Amino acid sequence: MDLATLIGLVGVFGMILFGILSGGSGLGAYWDLPSLLIVVLGSWFALMAASSIKNAVGIFGIIGITFNVPNFGEKGIITKLIAMSEKARREGLLSLEDDIGDLDNAFMKKGLQLVVDGTDAAVVRDLLEIEVSQMQDRHAATTGVLNMWAALAPGFGMLGTVIGLIAMMKNLEDKASVGPNMAIALITTLYGSLIANALLTPVMQKLRTLDASEAMSREMIIEGILSIQAGDNPRVLGMKLLAYLGPEDRKEVEADVLKD
Repeated sequence: MDLATLIGLVGVFGMILFGILSGGSGLGAYWDLPSLLIVVLGSWFALMAASSIKNAVGIFGIIGITFNVPNFGEKGIITKLIAMSEKARREGLLSLEDDIGDLDNAFMKKGLQLVVDGTDAAVVRDLLEIEVSQMQDRHAATTGVLNMWAALAPGFGMLGTVIGLIAMMKNLEDKASVGPNMAIALITTLYGSLIANALLTPVMQKLRTLDASEAMSREMIIEGILSIQAGDNPRVLGMKLLAYLGPEDRKEVEADVLKD
């Protein structure tokens, strides 16, 4: 489990809860089921109308992804690519065909198979980069759905507030009910802001970060495959691939990768 997501969201709602309890009104003053339904279900159904049933239902699973620790295996990818580079220089590119079947990375497998089949380097790069681009387009569509929901929720919060204010204005002769009715009317605005800013926007940004990390790992694979095809020295290949890693991760594999 990704503790950053868990701790972050728990911390956000914890601070909000602390603020509520510090106000002295208690949790009951901030609970209103009709307001919650207007904001959550109302905005969710609007999201469905704007996209599709599949996107609206699937968005909850997408949110769940942010609670998993991402592992794109960059260090393992570097090790495998360098080992294949050394083998290709000793025995030729065709010798890699047996090793390709053992790979668990479908993207790397596809690229290396193209190389073994004698595909031109420019074509290999184009095919693989198209796949990366399409992956990022799919991810962008998903974060776009989240962004749409984050935009809709505050709007439905304001809509609920207007509904509450209208009801309150219709009953102004009862002076004692004005304050409580005003509070209930404002609760929907609170709910809309909470959903958008405390949940959906952080999750959306986390997904964008994961997308960038996955795209980087695939770009690294592309450079490694093309370097193998070009017959680069494994040490040169290692230096290329290490450039994709951060300082801490680089130190863990640098000694093995750049060994004489």
